[in-house]
Amino acid sequence: MGLLLLLLMLPATQPASGKLRVKCPLSLENQDGKKPWSYYKPGDHIISVIVTATTIPRTTLTFNTLPYSQTPFLPFNEFRILPFIFAIQVINKNPRLLQNLTMGYNFCDNYLSTLGTSDALLDTLSTGEGNVPNYGCGREDNTLALLDAATRDTSIQMSNLVGTYKVPQMRDRIGSQILNDKSQFPFFHPMLPKEGINYPGILQLLLHFRWTLVGLFASDTENGEHFMRIFTPLLVRKGICVVVSQRISMTGLTAPSRDALSKWRQVNVFVHFIEYDSLWDRILPFHLALEGFPRSIEGKVWIMTLLGTYSVKKHRLLKYVHSIWTFTFQWKKKLSDDGFVANLFVETRFRDQSFHCSFSQHDFAVKGRRRCTQKAPLETQEKRNRIRIPNYHYVYAVINTLAHAVNSAYSSRSRWRRKEGKERLGTPRLQPWQFHPFLEKNEFCNLSRNKLYLDPNGEVAADLNIMSWVDLSEEKPLNKKLGSFESQTLIINEEALLRLKLLNKSLPQSKCVEICHPGFFKQPREGMPVCCYDCVPCPEGTISTEEDIEKCTMCPDHQYPTENQVQCIPKRITFLSYEEHLGIILVSLALLLFLTTGFVLTIFVKYLETPIVKANNRDLSYILLASLLLCFLSSFFFLGQPRKATCLLQQTVFSIVFSIAVSSVLAKTISVVLAFLASKPGNGVRRWLGKSLSNSIILSCSGVQIFMCALWLEVSPPFPDSDLHSQPGQIVLQCNEGSVTMFYIVLSYMGFLATICFMVAFLARNLPGAFNEAKLITFSMLVFCSIWVSFLLTYLNTKGKYRVAVQVFSILASSAGLLGCIFFPKCYIIILRPDLNTKEHLMIKVQSLR
Repeated sequence: MGLLLLLLMLPATQPASGKLRVKCPLSLENQDGKKPWSYYKPGDHIISVIVTATTIPRTTLTFNTLPYSQTPFLPFNEFRILPFIFAIQVINKNPRLLQNLTMGYNFCDNYLSTLGTSDALLDTLSTGEGNVPNYGCGREDNTLALLDAATRDTSIQMSNLVGTYKVPQMRDRIGSQILNDKSQFPFFHPMLPKEGINYPGILQLLLHFRWTLVGLFASDTENGEHFMRIFTPLLVRKGICVVVSQRISMTGLTAPSRDALSKWRQVNVFVHFIEYDSLWDRILPFHLALEGFPRSIEGKVWIMTLLGTYSVKKHRLLKYVHSIWTFTFQWKKKLSDDGFVANLFVETRFRDQSFHCSFSQHDFAVKGRRRCTQKAPLETQEKRNRIRIPNYHYVYAVINTLAHAVNSAYSSRSRWRRKEGKERLGTPRLQPWQFHPFLEKNEFCNLSRNKLYLDPNGEVAADLNIMSWVDLSEEKPLNKKLGSFESQTLIINEEALLRLKLLNKSLPQSKCVEICHPGFFKQPREGMPVCCYDCVPCPEGTISTEEDIEKCTMCPDHQYPTENQVQCIPKRITFLSYEEHLGIILVSLALLLFLTTGFVLTIFVKYLETPIVKANNRDLSYILLASLLLCFLSSFFFLGQPRKATCLLQQTVFSIVFSIAVSSVLAKTISVVLAFLASKPGNGVRRWLGKSLSNSIILSCSGVQIFMCALWLEVSPPFPDSDLHSQPGQIVLQCNEGSVTMFYIVLSYMGFLATICFMVAFLARNLPGAFNEAKLITFSMLVFCSIWVSFLLTYLNTKGKYRVAVQVFSILASSAGLLGCIFFPKCYIIILRPDLNTKEHLMIKVQSLR
């Protein structure tokens, strides 16, 4: 058995050929057809850079073979890597940085695809001959950081892979907002602000120019979906309607955009989420869709979300464009020249002179990349016969930031070792996971030419310029700075807008209706977007002080709106005063009736012994005239500014005095009836005649009213009050009844007495007698009740000081009715017909009636 095992093991120990004598054999398929490149330079620390320097046409890639073996490559773009190489070369020559260390690089192309990105990452992370992670053989792993410089945003894809190895990752341009989540991507360090830093600026731009109808376009990618999900609610919360929301396929199909643009022709502003540098690849398909439209829809404004400048050339499709707006970083005025070279030039054949490129033919060298190792520095010469390297200033700032972080890391480690008292036999090499704390300081804000800073949350922020490319029919597009967005504040260049107006290129409107001016509010139209509304005047008592307001506001109680309802002004304090016309009329009328009543009372006193005065109960007549005098005087309690005393007296005095007057009339009526009954033989009512009955009627009827008034004052007395709402623009000072119930009870009781008096007088109207007052009392009570019924109807429908005037007029009118109906006929006989005021005439009249 042992011999058999020895024989089986013997062939395995023999090499098949000389080529297989390697330390780490690994059999993988060799892919050496298309020869993708990889530029490499050794150093103490390697900065791995994923770039897009070689592009491939748009094709559908399969997963069974490597991406570069499926499609032909377009020409190599050396300008994507030259700035990095020169920057690293300059940094390595700076004696103040890196402390005798060198910085190397490893550039890999991702061919503008996710498959190419994965292959480049595997090549970077695999130290062996094959793209196998964690299989270390052949070279030492000294990669310190990964820099994402690819055209397409593949940072999330990179983070998912390199995060496992705790390799710091940076990106030299705007990154997705998703990468700012430290819980998911703790090893990603942004060099620039996160994606969406210009979203508040775009929002303020739309609000400034009142563009409330907009369209949104985004690529059909995860970032495009994130843009729609984040940006749309921002617009809606500010009252901006997104009437076109279109996801664009990456294949560039134009049919969906035709359908979207045909929905709303009045949409003249579109916000386009662009992920790539190619502006025309994304905007021209939209304008191709407009070619077949029957009517012109020119004058569209395109706002691009991608930060940066674009080269806009004259094109026939620009006739549909008013202008293209972008946001760009502002530059610092003064820059540090820490090894910086402003303009670099290099020989056109630099690759043949400075790099040694080889493609390994070893059977087990299966990485499949052409390795170009730098053999000589790229020395800069004079400008003649050489090409200029663009964007070097920005790349230099990125590499310089990494160098400063490396310097800080080693300085910190040296101080720690000296503090611990350890002998320095050589500082151990910095590991990637130890590099993270020094990148958190983000020195890029200080080293970059852009005006970057850290906001209160510690995130990178920047001041931006707003650039606009305006299409001019006969000339090339006009490039103009229209404003800036600094510290979250929009600043518009009014001079640039004025120049556009002079060129007959005023900004278009993109809204459903004109603005609602102050004094109006927005009322949405049924079945239309919320941005389409009607301007409706504010309701009475409300104002609007701003344009396009959604709801009018009420004025404070002590103020009222102006006629155009744009401002609240103080109300005028008013009451039923003696000085105004209405007050003068009422005062004059009250005094006239008071004097008239006094004149009648004087006549009755003077002619107290005449038959007509004596025949109708002289004492009751005096009581009635006196109460009427007080009734006329009680009206003065209702005039003038309400006081506490006048409020307490006006209703109670009026009620009591009127109750006495009506009780007197009732006593007169009952006396007439009893007097007629007593004149019949054998009737026993004669004993009821006299002053005692009349006084009892007056005291009992008025006593009930006095009791109710006392109860009213005890429970809820009247008090001075202000009526703020009955009269527009006025604060009416008046007396509050306190208890409305008691007010109507007192008034009802007075009406009850008047009704009883009317009924008794009506029944006694035909009794015989030369001076029978029943008819006069009947008519007077009819007038009295009619006035107070009308008073109730008018009082309930009148407000403010006119309600007080109605009550004063009712007091005067009803009192005058009693005075005129009862006493004027008697005064006529006493003064003008004394021949009828005799006892003989009285007796003849009575006998004739019998």
